[in-house]
Amino acid sequence: MVREWDPRTASSAEIASLLDTLNAVLAADLPQDPPWREISMREYLAEVMPGERRISWVAQAEKAADGSPGAILGHVHVLLLGDIGVLEVLVHPSARRTGLGRSLVLTAARRAYQEGFQSIGVEVVGDTPAIAFYEALGFSKEFVETRSVLDLSGVDWAELAEMATGIGAGYHLEFHPGGPPDELIDAYARAKAEVRDVEDGELRPSSYDPQRLRDSLDCLHRRGMKPYIVLALHEQTGEVAGLTEVVVPAQHPTRADQYDTIVVQDHRGYGIDRAIKARMLMELRSTEAQLAEVQTWNAQANEAMLKVNAELGYRPDREWCEYSIDVAELVHRIDAGR
Repeated sequence: MVREWDPRTASSAEIASLLDTLNAVLAADLPQDPPWREISMREYLAEVMPGERRISWVAQAEKAADGSPGAILGHVHVLLLGDIGVLEVLVHPSARRTGLGRSLVLTAARRAYQEGFQSIGVEVVGDTPAIAFYEALGFSKEFVETRSVLDLSGVDWAELAEMATGIGAGYHLEFHPGGPPDELIDAYARAKAEVRDVEDGELRPSSYDPQRLRDSLDCLHRRGMKPYIVLALHEQTGEVAGLTEVVVPAQHPTRADQYDTIVVQDHRGYGIDRAIKARMLMELRSTEAQLAEVQTWNAQANEAMLKVNAELGYRPDREWCEYSIDVAELVHRIDAGR
């Protein structure tokens, strides 16, 4: 049975059952990824940015003989933002190839269509069954990134310390756990806006407006995700010349997520990119005792950043693909195949 589901009011048992399904999917498809924990899981599922909505459904097994609720075997949510709905679908490995995944996608697609959205996107991990699943539904690949993972146990920390100081004269680095101070938000936003890459993927948009940056940081904290920022400041002007962002989620605190790394065009060529990422790793080593790995995503055409990551010790892991489809076409295709 597929039913609409609100993580804000769901029982603790339902949250735990959904987490079990998520970890079963990770064990089957991404066995090297760390399992998720229940800490702040409800908040992770419920909290969104202002102006965005997330609508969720679950597929639950029949009640057990003793009357206890059945396990959650599938979950889908659609995040409605801008002019696109973004899907995320989980199906327990034991329930795959039963039509459950198609039913979940159809349910979310119908709601997106009713809400007036014209397209749906989804992130799909390379070398997993999800690739064939979405392509069979008619989704088209729009964008590909490479995920790379850094194993902190293999880092040469003395060499990394040298990298962190290898920045040109006239710049200094600052570390800001929790996010940049408010007096630097405007400069921070200008740095992000100036180098906005029109080829970036649309499903994980960055924030380029000062207030939206504040909202984004607040949302991260509410979801149980701790942001860390390293800034390169131009001493003569006080402007943000470069920045790098890493988030440590309470749900998987042994592996951090790299967000944006940006160097403003006029300040390139001074070693800022490598220095800010090296400084970040040094700070994380001191502040996050549980941390074992950092994962990052890069467009395959971004050779400069891929080179920096390789120098820091990151190793390519998998492709991370963005797929999309017209909503009306998706609903028609699934209905026609039922």
